[in-house]
Amino acid sequence: MTAPRQDPLRDPRFFADPYPTYERLREGCPVQRVPAGSGGHHAYLITGHPEAREAFTDPRLSKDTARFFAGRPSQRDLHPAISRNMLASDPPAHTRHRRVATPLFTTGRVRELRPYITRVVDDLMGAWRPGTEVDLVAELAVPLPVTVVCQLLGVPESDRATLADWSHDLFDASDNGRIDAASHRIGDHLTRLVDTARATPGDGPLHSFVRDCEAGGLGRDETVSLAALLLVAGHETTTHFIGNAVLALLRHPEAFDRLRRDPDLIPGALDELLRFDSPVSVATFRHSTQDLRVGGVDIPAGFPVLIAPGAANRDPAAFPDPHRLDLDRDCGGHLSFGHGIHRCPGAPLARAEAAIALRALVTRFPNARPAVPADSLTWRRTRLTRGLATLPLTL
Repeated sequence: MTAPRQDPLRDPRFFADPYPTYERLREGCPVQRVPAGSGGHHAYLITGHPEAREAFTDPRLSKDTARFFAGRPSQRDLHPAISRNMLASDPPAHTRHRRVATPLFTTGRVRELRPYITRVVDDLMGAWRPGTEVDLVAELAVPLPVTVVCQLLGVPESDRATLADWSHDLFDASDNGRIDAASHRIGDHLTRLVDTARATPGDGPLHSFVRDCEAGGLGRDETVSLAALLLVAGHETTTHFIGNAVLALLRHPEAFDRLRRDPDLIPGALDELLRFDSPVSVATFRHSTQDLRVGGVDIPAGFPVLIAPGAANRDPAAFPDPHRLDLDRDCGGHLSFGHGIHRCPGAPLARAEAAIALRALVTRFPNARPAVPADSLTWRRTRLTRGLATLPLTL
């Protein structure tokens, strides 16, 4: 196995279309040692589907970021609520956080939210008219999930647009200073909201969330970190889920037309849309705490390990003819929501939001089409998530 000389995930072409890079790496070896950042550091990148599933559940791969970076020099200044959250922890801390988070996204809870989600979609599309041009990202895919998760957490309406902007900056991988500043704005703002809810009686969603955190044994700082994680992760990936799904359907008119003719097929099509162009390209940070072997490759202790759902979902060993969008495909094993104890607890809510948004689009605007050539679309420059910066449509 020959490691690439440069970080393959930092090539500008990767952001527009990561799949040729993933395919080349996977064909070489589904587990590869790759350059990571500057300074001669390396990580192990997993691009194969069976190898990714195995790695997602291996307890020797820790998500305790603080443990890995302890004692290492760093120029980063992330707010603790962002750097020390449920996604950056192992059991038992992870277990306590997840025990509080999971009930927010049960099937029953999401069912109760569906009328609200439908109203939000109706409001966002209210001014859209056939034949006009809209930016699906800015006018639907961004405001829908941020509005819903803020409603779920009880974040005031006046704060929502600002928090969405800060969250956008948090994922701007090209500027560490901007990321750090956004993390402090989010962390400080949510700290004030949580402190107010802890200090005053009330029955609103934020008060209920704070009480649930206290009952679950989470302290004040842990409550803020969980709120920050649910806010950021709860809408950023869903934004990309919706945008990527719409683009995939527009690029495959027969699939779009099929859903237009029978919108009841949409819930069953979501897994294939998630597999085809995953909103999570590379999963969040893990590191090896012991020597281990994955996919026939030895990974020494003490190295970062990057699991790429975007690559695993296009592995022909798991999904024949993987670059073809096939709404009839059995693809329940896709890894867009992760796998194992860290699988996204908000998956039911993300599915509901995407299903409601897609139904509204295909039924109200059956003639929707891209308003710009495919090669002029702008993709977010972050390897963690995959999503469009804009998606201009002619309705």
